[in-house]
Amino acid sequence: MSLAALALPLLRQLPAELAHRTTINALRFGLGPRQTTPDPPSLAVNALGQTFSNPLGLAAGFDKNGEVPDAMLALGMGHVEVGTVTPRPQAGNPKPRLFRLNEDQAVINRMGFNNNGLDRLTERLQARQGRPGIVGANIGANKDSEDRINDYVLGLKAVIDLCNYVTVNISSPNTPGLRGLQDRASLEELLGRLVDARTLLKRTTPLVLKIAPDLSGEAVEEIVAISISAGIDGLIATNTTIARPDFLQSPNAGEAGGLSGVPLMGPATDTLRIAARAAAGRLVLIGAGGVTSGRDAFEKLLAGADLVQLYTGLVFHGPDLVSKIKRDILTCMIEAGVRDLASLRSLRPSG
Repeated sequence: MSLAALALPLLRQLPAELAHRTTINALRFGLGPRQTTPDPPSLAVNALGQTFSNPLGLAAGFDKNGEVPDAMLALGMGHVEVGTVTPRPQAGNPKPRLFRLNEDQAVINRMGFNNNGLDRLTERLQARQGRPGIVGANIGANKDSEDRINDYVLGLKAVIDLCNYVTVNISSPNTPGLRGLQDRASLEELLGRLVDARTLLKRTTPLVLKIAPDLSGEAVEEIVAISISAGIDGLIATNTTIARPDFLQSPNAGEAGGLSGVPLMGPATDTLRIAARAAAGRLVLIGAGGVTSGRDAFEKLLAGADLVQLYTGLVFHGPDLVSKIKRDILTCMIEAGVRDLASLRSLRPSG
């Protein structure tokens, strides 16, 4: 067990946001665990025009300001997504705004895109240029912006040369009206302007769209069709949910914000399956939401994901969860009779 894992019970005694800040600071000072052996070749994934050493990545929200991507890569992540970043710094919503649901292994957050802004993030991304590891940048819009689509264009232009892919976050429930960008007309304009900007810059950095788990099946299919038509490269299914399942036990279950963790696993994976059927291999799919075990990750992969992300699982299980998930994926692969992750395609349901 790592030192960081031993510290987990102490962190759990702190208020949630303070515990998060303490963790970031510890990682900045090199106190995080490190993977000492390379991942087996059977876990490698070719996606978004690059090779990931394993399918497991860190979802956006943990490292909003790009302070510790290399520390999280050293933990054994196959990729790390920093952000969400907005053009201008913003404080986010009033505190308290982050709540553990211990009885449900879940978290509710209403952070509100609190971050230091594009200038600070790009400084940090520039400083790590030349280091190994796949890092994505998640971009958003300022709460008080008069032209939110332009905020995304500004974000894309700022980070496109400094990261391995760019995620367009229009699915956070904590910025009023933001999810409206998932509607057809708004989404077509947004993706059109982003793809045009990428073309004018003569860049090929992959663009990925992050969607909500609260969409109807028809809406997911429409988003997939728009994404393919626009020429973006992938989807992340999904962000947090505004739903509150009736089986939640925590006293914090009534807090406003986005719910993540174990209760999100089912809805997020259902959304992923719908997207996978609709995309039929034409988009790279990243499964996020509710991953706390290797079997959860494997279920996402079977449902159509090329890659998998987690965040909330680390809150409850600590950093050792990363290596455990990868070991369990290998066990699941043996049980399924596949030699590598590319072979999983033959096991996925079609149509």
